Order: sequence, then C-alpha cells, then structure tokens
Amino acid sequence: MTDTAYSGFGPQTLPFLKALGFHQSREWFEENRAIYETELQGPLAALMDDLASRFAKEEIPLTCSAKTSVFRINRDVRFSKNKEPYKTNLGAVATRSGLKKDPGLLYINIAPDNCFTGAGFYRLEGEELRAFREAIISRPGAFRAATAPLIQRGHHFIDRDKLKRPPRGFEGVENAETIELLKLKHIALSKPFDAELLEGPALIDELVEVARAALPLLEFGWRVVDPFREVAGEVPAGRR
Repeated sequence: MTDTAYSGFGPQTLPFLKALGFHQSREWFEENRAIYETELQGPLAALMDDLASRFAKEEIPLTCSAKTSVFRINRDVRFSKNKEPYKTNLGAVATRSGLKKDPGLLYINIAPDNCFTGAGFYRLEGEELRAFREAIISRPGAFRAATAPLIQRGHHFIDRDKLKRPPRGFEGVENAETIELLKLKHIALSKPFDAELLEGPALIDELVEVARAALPLLEFGWRVVDPFREVAGEVPAGRR
C-alpha cells in the first residue's frame, strides 16, 4: 500500500510525458526523475491502492495495486521495431486478481491528448475469442444488454486491429451489426476523459462508475472464458 491517499496528479504530469516523447534519453529521464516519482509515479500508485479499497467497500469484484497493476514506463524493446526506451503514457488496470494478464479488465490511460478509460476483454486469442464470438451470436440480446450501460455512458467499441472481413467460420452471418462485432479483436469499449480529472480525487469516482457500468460485460465475458482458464488451472475456486 502507498503511504498517502490519492489526491490527484501533479501539474507537470502531461508536460513531463510530452517532453519525454521528445527527448527519449536516459540522461533526460534521470535529470527529471524527481518530477516523475512525485507527480506521476506516486499519484498513480496511490490511485490504484485507493481504488482497490473503494472496489472492496462497494463489493465490485475487481482489484488493483501499485505493485501488480501498473505498467512500467520503460518500454520492452527486445522484440519491437520501436526502440525508444520510454513510453509516453501512464497505464494501469484493475482485474479480478489485480494481475495485468487476468481476462476482463478496467484500464486507465494517461497521456497528452489521450486520456481515456477502457473496459472489457483485450487481446483475447484462439479458442477464447472464438467462444466469445459464438456467444455474441447465440445470445445477442444478452450481449446488447451487457454493453448497454457502457454505451449509455458514451463508451465506444475499440476497433484497433479490426478485421476487414468476418473471421473464418463466421462467413454465413447475415446481420450487419453482428458482422461488425465479429470483426473485432478486442471485446472492449473506451471513452476519453477530460485531463482536468487528473487534478483531484474525482478520478476515483469516475473509475468506480466505469467499473460498475462495465460489470455486465465483464460477467458476460467471464462466463465465456472461465471454462478455458479452469482447464488450464488459471481460475482459482470461488472466483467465478
């Protein structure tokens, strides 16, 4: 747990990230490390710990922590064409376990001109993604109901990596709306938020509301993917 409660990010948060994108050097980062630690890293850690407490208090089945849920600002360049050493955003997730790879998440992204929240199932692959697509077809009303609370809040489906054609095995689907959903690689929705939310504790309330709106979709998806995770021994008893 962090030593202090979350009270907002520092005023240099977005300028620091913008400047980092320009400099991209260890020398510049070390010269400005104090700003990073006090105005970005510290507040993000406090945000995650305080958010976990709110989730527990309100019985929302998600959790997070400064230790397990925050993405490093150092970029992993080993297998990437982008060799810049630092990311120019802050990112963190809340999941059932608090671990980043646990399926079904709430995500926050903080970056110059790109602050947003996201929720759903990101980077599903193989049998899990196919099963999710089959569930969308077999239970269209339930899926619409599951995504409705987020859509009503202004969230939109994430179309990154979207297929140009229906996936293999789903070519016979005729409903145009369903076809567009099946092309998605990520069954998740996102919405930008105003950078002013970074200035105080109101961001926690916003994240709690997003999590509450996302619960129907998360529960829909957990019913789809948990059987695969149980076979692999990745879903402890009582987490469903």
